[in-house]
Amino acid sequence: MERALVHGSFPNEQPEAGMASNERLEFLGDSVINVVVSQALYERYPNADEGELTARRAAIVSTTGLSRVARRIDLGSSLLLGQGAERSGARRRPSVLAAALEAVAGAVHLSLGLDATRTFVGQLLAPELARDVPADALKSPKNRLQEAVHTRSLPHPRYRTLSVEGPHHRRHFVVEVAVDGLGSWRGEGNNRRRAETAAAEAALAAMRSLGAGDR
Repeated sequence: MERALVHGSFPNEQPEAGMASNERLEFLGDSVINVVVSQALYERYPNADEGELTARRAAIVSTTGLSRVARRIDLGSSLLLGQGAERSGARRRPSVLAAALEAVAGAVHLSLGLDATRTFVGQLLAPELARDVPADALKSPKNRLQEAVHTRSLPHPRYRTLSVEGPHHRRHFVVEVAVDGLGSWRGEGNNRRRAETAAAEAALAAMRSLGAGDR
Protein backbone atom coordinates (compact mmCIF):
# COMPACT_ATOMS: atom_id res chain seq x y z
CA MET A 1 0.00 0.00 0.00
CA GLU A 2 2.90 2.36 0.68
CA ARG A 3 4.19 1.77 -2.85
CA ALA A 4 0.74 2.52 -4.28
CA LEU A 5 1.10 6.09 -3.01
CA VAL A 6 4.54 6.76 -4.54
CA HIS A 7 4.23 8.88 -7.68
CA GLY A 8 6.90 8.31 -10.31
CA SER A 9 8.33 11.79 -9.77
CA PHE A 10 9.59 10.91 -6.28
CA PRO A 11 12.02 8.07 -7.11
CA ASN A 12 13.10 10.01 -10.20
CA GLU A 13 14.20 12.92 -8.00
CA GLN A 14 15.43 10.83 -5.07
CA PRO A 15 16.75 7.51 -6.40
CA GLU A 16 18.87 7.14 -3.28
CA ALA A 17 15.70 6.49 -1.28
CA GLY A 18 15.39 3.12 -3.02
CA MET A 19 11.61 3.46 -3.44
CA ALA A 20 9.70 2.06 -6.42
CA SER A 21 6.87 4.03 -8.02
CA ASN A 22 3.26 2.92 -8.18
CA GLU A 23 3.36 2.33 -11.95
CA ARG A 24 3.30 -1.48 -11.85
CA LEU A 25 0.49 -1.47 -9.29
CA GLU A 26 -1.42 0.99 -11.46
CA PHE A 27 -1.15 -1.44 -14.39
CA LEU A 28 -2.58 -4.25 -12.27
CA GLY A 29 -5.24 -2.12 -10.59
CA ASP A 30 -6.54 -0.84 -13.92
CA SER A 31 -7.41 -4.40 -14.95
CA VAL A 32 -8.80 -5.32 -11.54
CA ILE A 33 -11.13 -2.32 -11.43
CA ASN A 34 -12.35 -3.09 -14.94
CA VAL A 35 -13.15 -6.68 -13.94
CA VAL A 36 -14.99 -5.66 -10.77
CA VAL A 37 -16.99 -2.91 -12.47
CA SER A 38 -17.78 -5.12 -15.46
CA GLN A 39 -19.21 -7.86 -13.27
CA ALA A 40 -21.19 -5.40 -11.15
CA LEU A 41 -22.76 -3.84 -14.24
CA TYR A 42 -23.39 -7.25 -15.82
CA GLU A 43 -25.40 -8.25 -12.75
CA ARG A 44 -27.17 -4.90 -12.31
CA TYR A 45 -28.34 -4.58 -15.93
CA PRO A 46 -29.37 -8.08 -17.10
CA ASN A 47 -31.05 -6.77 -20.26
CA ALA A 48 -28.27 -4.41 -21.38
CA ASP A 49 -26.31 -5.32 -24.49
CA GLU A 50 -22.53 -5.17 -24.82
CA GLY A 51 -22.54 -1.62 -26.15
CA GLU A 52 -24.54 -0.26 -23.25
CA LEU A 53 -22.46 -2.13 -20.66
CA THR A 54 -19.27 -0.83 -22.27
CA ALA A 55 -20.57 2.74 -22.17
CA ARG A 56 -21.63 2.43 -18.54
CA ARG A 57 -18.24 1.03 -17.58
CA ALA A 58 -16.37 3.75 -19.48
CA ALA A 59 -18.31 6.44 -17.62
CA ILE A 60 -17.15 5.00 -14.29
CA VAL A 61 -13.54 3.99 -14.99
CA SER A 62 -12.54 7.03 -17.06
CA THR A 63 -9.81 9.30 -15.76
CA THR A 64 -12.46 11.85 -14.81
CA GLY A 65 -14.61 9.25 -13.05
CA LEU A 66 -11.81 7.66 -11.04
CA SER A 67 -10.24 11.00 -10.14
CA ARG A 68 -13.60 12.11 -8.77
CA VAL A 69 -13.62 9.06 -6.49
CA ALA A 70 -10.03 9.76 -5.46
CA ARG A 71 -10.96 13.31 -4.49
CA ARG A 72 -13.91 12.02 -2.50
CA ILE A 73 -11.55 10.05 -0.25
CA ASP A 74 -8.86 12.78 -0.33
CA LEU A 75 -6.33 10.35 -1.82
CA GLY A 76 -4.20 13.16 -3.20
CA SER A 77 -3.15 14.30 0.28
CA SER A 78 -1.46 10.92 0.86
CA LEU A 79 0.65 10.84 -2.32
CA LEU A 80 4.43 11.02 -2.19
CA LEU A 81 5.54 13.41 -4.94
CA GLY A 82 8.76 14.90 -6.19
CA GLN A 83 9.23 18.62 -5.66
CA GLY A 84 8.74 19.44 -9.32
CA ALA A 85 5.48 17.53 -9.53
CA GLU A 86 4.32 19.15 -6.29
CA ARG A 87 4.97 22.62 -7.64
CA SER A 88 3.16 21.84 -10.90
CA GLY A 89 -0.01 20.82 -9.05
CA ALA A 90 0.23 17.09 -9.77
CA ARG A 91 -1.45 16.30 -6.45
CA ARG A 92 -4.71 17.65 -7.94
CA ARG A 93 -4.19 16.40 -11.50
CA PRO A 94 -6.97 14.01 -12.60
CA SER A 95 -4.60 11.58 -14.34
CA VAL A 96 -2.39 11.35 -11.23
CA LEU A 97 -5.36 10.81 -8.92
CA ALA A 98 -6.93 8.17 -11.19
CA ALA A 99 -3.61 6.33 -11.48
CA ALA A 100 -3.16 6.38 -7.71
CA LEU A 101 -6.62 4.93 -7.17
CA GLU A 102 -5.82 2.15 -9.64
CA ALA A 103 -2.55 1.49 -7.83
CA VAL A 104 -4.34 1.24 -4.49
CA ALA A 105 -6.74 -1.31 -6.00
CA GLY A 106 -3.75 -3.24 -7.30
CA ALA A 107 -2.15 -3.21 -3.86
CA VAL A 108 -5.34 -4.48 -2.21
CA HIS A 109 -5.56 -7.25 -4.79
CA LEU A 110 -1.96 -8.39 -4.21
CA SER A 111 -2.31 -8.20 -0.44
CA LEU A 112 -5.78 -9.61 0.13
CA GLY A 113 -6.99 -11.24 -3.08
CA LEU A 114 -9.80 -10.69 -5.56
CA ASP A 115 -12.75 -11.15 -3.17
CA ALA A 116 -11.47 -8.45 -0.82
CA THR A 117 -10.70 -6.21 -3.80
CA ARG A 118 -14.22 -6.67 -5.14
CA THR A 119 -15.62 -5.56 -1.78
CA PHE A 120 -13.19 -2.64 -1.53
CA VAL A 121 -13.79 -1.36 -5.07
CA GLY A 122 -17.53 -1.97 -4.78
CA GLN A 123 -17.72 0.19 -1.67
CA LEU A 124 -15.58 2.95 -3.19
CA LEU A 125 -17.59 3.07 -6.39
CA ALA A 126 -21.01 2.40 -4.81
CA PRO A 127 -22.43 5.87 -5.70
CA GLU A 128 -21.27 5.52 -9.31
CA LEU A 129 -22.56 1.96 -9.65
CA ALA A 130 -25.90 2.95 -8.12
CA ARG A 131 -26.51 5.80 -10.56
CA ASP A 132 -29.22 4.61 -12.94
CA VAL A 133 -28.27 6.81 -15.88
CA PRO A 134 -30.59 6.43 -18.91
CA ALA A 135 -28.92 4.59 -21.77
CA ASP A 136 -29.39 7.60 -24.08
CA ALA A 137 -27.28 9.71 -21.74
CA LEU A 138 -24.29 7.37 -22.02
CA LYS A 139 -22.93 8.84 -25.22
CA SER A 140 -19.26 9.73 -24.97
CA PRO A 141 -18.39 13.31 -24.05
CA LYS A 142 -16.84 13.78 -27.51
CA ASN A 143 -20.08 12.74 -29.20
CA ARG A 144 -22.16 14.94 -26.89
CA LEU A 145 -19.90 17.91 -27.56
CA GLN A 146 -20.16 17.39 -31.31
CA GLU A 147 -23.94 17.22 -31.09
CA ALA A 148 -24.04 20.34 -28.90
CA VAL A 149 -22.02 22.46 -31.34
CA HIS A 150 -23.89 21.15 -34.37
CA THR A 151 -27.20 22.08 -32.73
CA ARG A 152 -25.91 25.66 -32.67
CA SER A 153 -24.60 25.48 -36.26
CA LEU A 154 -21.01 25.80 -35.07
CA PRO A 155 -17.99 24.12 -36.73
CA HIS A 156 -16.66 20.74 -35.63
CA PRO A 157 -14.66 20.76 -32.38
CA ARG A 158 -10.94 20.68 -33.12
CA TYR A 159 -8.63 18.57 -30.94
CA ARG A 160 -4.94 19.36 -30.67
CA THR A 161 -2.26 17.58 -28.63
CA LEU A 162 -0.37 20.21 -26.63
CA SER A 163 2.18 17.96 -24.96
CA VAL A 164 3.22 14.36 -24.43
CA GLU A 165 5.52 13.69 -21.50
CA GLY A 166 6.98 10.70 -19.69
CA PRO A 167 8.48 7.38 -20.81
CA HIS A 168 6.70 5.23 -23.38
CA HIS A 169 4.96 3.10 -20.73
CA ARG A 170 3.98 6.13 -18.64
CA ARG A 171 2.82 8.85 -21.01
CA HIS A 172 0.98 11.98 -19.93
CA PHE A 173 -1.04 13.73 -22.65
CA VAL A 174 -2.43 17.25 -22.57
CA VAL A 175 -5.02 17.92 -25.28
CA GLU A 176 -6.93 21.07 -26.18
CA VAL A 177 -10.34 21.17 -27.83
CA ALA A 178 -11.41 24.38 -29.53
CA VAL A 179 -14.88 25.40 -30.65
CA ASP A 180 -15.00 28.48 -32.85
CA GLY A 181 -17.16 31.14 -31.29
CA LEU A 182 -17.11 29.55 -27.82
CA GLY A 183 -13.53 29.01 -26.66
CA SER A 184 -11.01 26.27 -25.92
CA TRP A 185 -10.54 23.83 -23.05
CA ARG A 186 -7.86 21.39 -21.95
CA GLY A 187 -7.89 17.80 -20.75
CA GLU A 188 -5.25 15.40 -19.45
CA GLY A 189 -4.86 11.64 -19.43
CA ASN A 190 -2.46 8.73 -19.73
CA ASN A 191 -3.38 8.31 -23.39
CA ARG A 192 -4.70 10.58 -26.12
CA ARG A 193 -8.23 9.19 -25.97
CA ARG A 194 -8.58 9.88 -22.25
CA ALA A 195 -7.13 13.37 -22.65
CA GLU A 196 -9.55 14.19 -25.48
CA THR A 197 -12.44 12.86 -23.40
CA ALA A 198 -11.41 15.04 -20.45
CA ALA A 199 -11.15 18.08 -22.73
CA ALA A 200 -14.62 17.42 -24.13
CA GLU A 201 -16.01 17.06 -20.59
CA ALA A 202 -14.44 20.41 -19.64
CA ALA A 203 -15.99 22.04 -22.71
CA LEU A 204 -19.44 20.62 -21.93
CA ALA A 205 -19.22 21.76 -18.31
CA ALA A 206 -18.29 25.28 -19.42
CA MET A 207 -21.09 25.35 -21.98
CA ARG A 208 -23.62 24.25 -19.37
CA SER A 209 -22.49 27.03 -17.05
CA LEU A 210 -23.09 29.50 -19.89
CA GLY A 211 -26.45 27.97 -20.72
CA ALA A 212 -25.13 26.69 -24.03
CA GLY A 213 -24.31 23.09 -23.32
CA ASP A 214 -26.05 19.76 -23.74
CA ARG A 215 -28.95 19.00 -21.46
